[in-house]
Amino acid sequence: MHNVVLGHVVDFEGWRRAARSLALLGVAPEQVVWSVEEAADLFAEPGEIGPVAGGFSVPRGVVTLAETVIQARDTARFGLLYALVWRTHRGETRLLEDQADPLVQRLVRLGQAVRRDTHKMRAFLRFREVRTEGLVLHAAWFEPDHYIVEANAGFFVRRFAAMRWSIVSPYRSVHWDGQSVRLGPGGSKADLPEDDAMEAYWRAYFASIFNPARLKVSAMLSEMPKKYWHNLPEAAAIPEMIGAARSRTEAMVVAPVFSPPRPPRRAPAPAPAPPAGLAAEAGACRLCHLWQDATQTVFGEGPADARMMLVGEQPGDQEDLAGRPFIGPAGQLLDRALAACGILRSTVYVTNAVKHFKFEPRGRRRIHATPDRAEIETCRVWLDRERALVKPAVTILLGASAARAVLGRSVTISRERGRAQPLADGVALITVHPSYLLRLPDETARAREYAAFVDDLRAARRLAEQESS
Repeated sequence: MHNVVLGHVVDFEGWRRAARSLALLGVAPEQVVWSVEEAADLFAEPGEIGPVAGGFSVPRGVVTLAETVIQARDTARFGLLYALVWRTHRGETRLLEDQADPLVQRLVRLGQAVRRDTHKMRAFLRFREVRTEGLVLHAAWFEPDHYIVEANAGFFVRRFAAMRWSIVSPYRSVHWDGQSVRLGPGGSKADLPEDDAMEAYWRAYFASIFNPARLKVSAMLSEMPKKYWHNLPEAAAIPEMIGAARSRTEAMVVAPVFSPPRPPRRAPAPAPAPPAGLAAEAGACRLCHLWQDATQTVFGEGPADARMMLVGEQPGDQEDLAGRPFIGPAGQLLDRALAACGILRSTVYVTNAVKHFKFEPRGRRRIHATPDRAEIETCRVWLDRERALVKPAVTILLGASAARAVLGRSVTISRERGRAQPLADGVALITVHPSYLLRLPDETARAREYAAFVDDLRAARRLAEQESS
């Protein structure tokens, strides 16, 4: 029997060295006992099992899955992963493709659980501002279901590079001083200060993005589980917002420029799902660097046989967190404009030229950054595949980035707006991005440009009807 002691709960390098050595020595999975003994130095180098010789190779997918599953809170994970290495090393090179294999099924489920937990950490972790001895520090408490703190340290460094911060969890803490990352032991929520200079900010921000007319309690609770409410300053406002939603909706007064005729009353349609296989492929895309800072890939959604496709620039902050395109302020404006034309959002395919959120960190805020030509060209492979799958009669290009992605050239919106552009498989029509309307400071200009935007969408609808007849 071989006993392998790893240095800490996510000691991937130690596990990999041990797995490689054991496999080359011909040690079967049932002959190995794995355990963890926390080292004083979390970065200490583990030793080899013994002298080994010979070649060692496993598919890249095995390594990628192992990097994720090693974070799962399952005491059997080291042995399960070694069993995967053992079998692939001994000839089952396509084992991961066998979704009916019990070992593969269990490891895939563990990987999915870790990714869900990672999304929740990135979405629901909140820093508290602490001022001490003239310094502004930020601290956050998070209770993950899995061992994900170490793997997410880089994400928070990139997102909050200008801040000095600490994240404390029950099993591990991570600290950033503006220059380097330091890992430490876990702690308790009592270790963090109760005062929060930013609590009012979070409550005001959450209230500003809450739309009572679109309230769906079940979706709200699934997106923001109650488990995390006690750590979220804005969560204290949720019961009151839910309770007042109906009266607020009835009292809502919308300016005429954003008050299109109401469409016929009907049961609300569920959000159309993106093409599952293609979306899954894009979710693993590493063709450019944007995936490193984004929360997730935001793929398109809509009917696979939609006659109209709308292409924007990239997901924004809210889209990045929710994983759906055009759900923020620009998306809500787009929905109103579509309704004004008699177009149901559920009948069109909506996507972006770039599938990851590109931003610049400004304290806690993430400020939109325009994707460059190389990023648009790199991501074009996914847009082309979406267009090939959907085959829209008309593609509406919302802004210059979308136009470059589809037409392959730079455009001047004011010069080419509203003109049908022939494509190999239909036509394209260029218009402004709805976020442009939101940025206009003058209400008269905003009303004029909104009306022009609605006219462009009406023209696109007429083109789609002509192409279909």
